[in-house]
Amino acid sequence: MKRSGDSEGEKRRKKRKLLLELGNQKIPFLGPSDQGFQKLWDSSYSGLVLRRSCSLPAELHCRVQAALLTMRKKGCLLRDLVRVRDREVFTSVSRALLGEPGHTYRYLDTRLFAIPWHSEDTGNKGQNCCDADLRTACRGLWELNTFFRSDVSQLKEGDRLAQCVKAKATVEAKVSEEAETESRNSDDSKNSEGGESESRQSEEGDTESKHSEEWDVESKHSDEGCSGSKREGDWETGSRNSSEEGESSQGKEAGVEGPCPTWATKSVPPTEDRVGVPVAHLKHSPPDYHIEDKEGLQVGCSEPSPPQVRTASTKFNVTLLNYMDPASMSQLKEEPYYGMGKMAVGWHHDENLISRSPVAVYSYSCNDYKGESSEGGAGEKPSWRIGLKVAWDIHTPGLTLPLESGDCYYMRDDLNNTHQHCVLAGDAPRFSCTHRVAECSTGTLTYIQSRCGEALSNLHTYPESGSHSLVTLRPATLQHCEEIHNEVEFEWLRQYWFQGQRYTRFCSWWSKPMEDLEKEWKLMETMTMLFLAKVEEEGQAGEGRRDMAETLLAALIDRHQQRQTWRDRCHSSLAQTLPPEEAPVDRPFWGVDDPGMPLPFDLADIINRVESLLWRM
Repeated sequence: MKRSGDSEGEKRRKKRKLLLELGNQKIPFLGPSDQGFQKLWDSSYSGLVLRRSCSLPAELHCRVQAALLTMRKKGCLLRDLVRVRDREVFTSVSRALLGEPGHTYRYLDTRLFAIPWHSEDTGNKGQNCCDADLRTACRGLWELNTFFRSDVSQLKEGDRLAQCVKAKATVEAKVSEEAETESRNSDDSKNSEGGESESRQSEEGDTESKHSEEWDVESKHSDEGCSGSKREGDWETGSRNSSEEGESSQGKEAGVEGPCPTWATKSVPPTEDRVGVPVAHLKHSPPDYHIEDKEGLQVGCSEPSPPQVRTASTKFNVTLLNYMDPASMSQLKEEPYYGMGKMAVGWHHDENLISRSPVAVYSYSCNDYKGESSEGGAGEKPSWRIGLKVAWDIHTPGLTLPLESGDCYYMRDDLNNTHQHCVLAGDAPRFSCTHRVAECSTGTLTYIQSRCGEALSNLHTYPESGSHSLVTLRPATLQHCEEIHNEVEFEWLRQYWFQGQRYTRFCSWWSKPMEDLEKEWKLMETMTMLFLAKVEEEGQAGEGRRDMAETLLAALIDRHQQRQTWRDRCHSSLAQTLPPEEAPVDRPFWGVDDPGMPLPFDLADIINRVESLLWRM
């Protein structure tokens, strides 16, 4: 079932109350270098799991990162025009949805239509909906999804990759062990001083974020030119980047360095031993790596997380791809409550998921568009981080976790319900690949096709003449048919065409199904015409006729209003800025005298006729 959240008004009320209580103070937050970090993670954020890049198969990294770059190169990642508080807004993030064939994902009054994963090779079956490169990319992301399904489902109670106390990784491969130890000790001493206060002092601006609590906003497009996959040998160098950010507002908690962790209680084969094994057949031991918090200091928490309950289904059915280049952003908002730094994605819960289902995220930070390495040298770049907080709580410290390229994290159990998360910007362009168990009971092609069948079962077609009649005039049946009529038009046809030609440009999978839906919708227009004729027929019984008229009137008013709303959206000032291939299409639309349509597009006159009829009854 869908997560039941507060109304927007209730959220704003809670937000104002907490901000008033907070005043000008900042809520504490902890990063890996801070005392009590591990204890805070254990007590208040136990649903969070981190999988380091080097614990995944190298071949999987290669396929996934190549797939992400292919998706961007082919123009599949696009900004969405969404609706927030009754106004049109562009997401800064460029995104695409992949998933099970026929699945959709709805957020912010926008339905995304999934590009199929291509989990099977359809090249020899005459079912190609996209070119070979895109099919290969989709299959690579399906392999990641298969890995996540297996990995998350194998995690048991207590399995969590804990973070080490911060230690600086050596850059030189041939440096002596003694020199390396001395270097780490030196950096530990530096990093233990004042990191949190520096981060606090960097926060400026309003205390109330302009991000909606349920709205994630990421990036604009940037120039092409990200690097390929990161090899395990590069991981140590990459993780080193964040250790030298002491002068930045993201500073002291921005990274976890050192060699790739191993699991403490289970023997996991080295990554190299698993290269070349098909991802779908890999059997991974669940991560049990855990390091006790060495400082042992108490952290001011509200109350510990409740005992863990078995996580719901891990059958991820969609993955949302996001791309962001911070350099292309005009400005990034400061995180307003903790002073965590610049936000790429504001505080939010992930929407429309099966209750208690996990979320799995793959993070890939690529090099800049000039192809220059983002590693090493004086200009090292801050790493990306995720921030977490207990929802509507100003007493429990927040948590920040740095992400190296190729790292994955899982949000398990009820973490997505009870907590909110944000993404704190690094400097390098970043892809995220978010795998979800979307609540799709009303969001699949199979579902809406079955709904069409229900409605059209009340339409009889005479084979000789091709004319039509309604099977039954029961008000409940007529109302059901009109509700399906509206659902097909506004939740499917107009949602699809509002996003222009973006789908047919690189994948034709949805073209034929949407054509078929439009034909069935047109038959429903015929059903409404027959319904209207029966209501206006003088020979109908009085009470039954009134029930029918009231049912019809409610459906027509709803339809008329929604058509106007969608017309306004399609012709909004922001919509007009899009290139022709991405611009919204106001479809279905037809003129007053279109002989192929049984009813007019503008229903105002028909509504007036039915209202007058009811007045006379």
